[in-house]
Amino acid sequence: QVQLVESGGGLVQAGGSLRLSCAASGSIFSINAMGWYRQAPGKQRELVAAITSGGSTNYADSVKGRFTISRDNAKNTVYLQMNSLRPEDTAVYYCNAQANWRDHWGQGTQVTVSS
Repeated sequence: QVQLVESGGGLVQAGGSLRLSCAASGSIFSINAMGWYRQAPGKQRELVAAITSGGSTNYADSVKGRFTISRDNAKNTVYLQMNSLRPEDTAVYYCNAQANWRDHWGQGTQVTVSS
């Protein structure tokens, strides 16, 4: 069993910053890619950023240059540094990890950006 626990969401003004963290725990044999997805009200869940175990990254066009994903393999933790936040970044952010050859999801953390 693998658990993902997210933290760091909250309310911030436009132009502000937040840092999300997601720690994986449990019986972990291997973790490949880790990433962040988001879902705004009435919209489909979308990929925000992902990072492989080797450190290769992938970003949604809408966050390039503003968000940075990183990970600490020793701690099985992935981070998302979000700068220059915009109201359209408001969503529930979900952590994802490909662990033990399966997809795992966190419970989600709310990010609200006020204008």
